[in-house]
Amino acid sequence: MYLHIGQDTVIRTRDVLGVFDLDTASICAATREYLAAAEKNGRVVSVTDELPKSFIVMRGKPATVYLSQISASTLKKRSGFVDNL
Repeated sequence: MYLHIGQDTVIRTRDVLGVFDLDTASICAATREYLAAAEKNGRVVSVTDELPKSFIVMRGKPATVYLSQISASTLKKRSGFVDNL
C-alpha cells in the first residue's frame, strides 16, 4: 500500500518505520540529535514549503527521514496503521 505524505510525494507503507509528531517528539534531546545528524548526512527530505508538522522515518541503509506538512494523526488514518496498545 502507498501513502501520500504531501506535495507530490508517495511512499510505500511497508517501508515506514515510524510516523512522528514533530512538536511532541522533538522535546526529547535524543530525537533532536537524530534529526540533526540525519540532516547533516543528507538523509532528510522535505516535502513541504510550509512549517512541517510530522516526520516519517523510512527503512533503508541509511534510513531516510521525510518532513511533511500533514499531521502525524492524519498520516496514521490515511495509512491504516493500527495502535498496538
